[in-house]
Amino acid sequence: MSGYLTTHVLDTARGRPAAGLAIDLFRIEGEARAHLRRMETNADGRTDGPILPEAEFEIGDYELVFHAAAYIDANSATPDAPRFLGDVPIRFTMSEPAHYHVPLLLSPYGYSTYRGS
Repeated sequence: MSGYLTTHVLDTARGRPAAGLAIDLFRIEGEARAHLRRMETNADGRTDGPILPEAEFEIGDYELVFHAAAYIDANSATPDAPRFLGDVPIRFTMSEPAHYHVPLLLSPYGYSTYRGS
């Protein structure tokens, strides 16, 4: 099996998937950061396909940048309040050709992630 990368974003403050959230994927090599693609979450909080498909998978270091600030601004119950959380960068290593799933649990005041399945 070749490797690939997926993600899923849940808006824990609203109790639903985070639809319409932009995500950028970067490959990290030393201090260099190469932009690979930008995708947006669908109504289920997932991208329509793998954020890094099998045909493009390479072992290495990566970064997902979840554009949480724009999402929170558009979906906050109190849009006039000063926003606490900005964009969320998550760096991780894919060390074997496997399925990597990096979900984000998001609220206006915090987030968490883990290696999912």
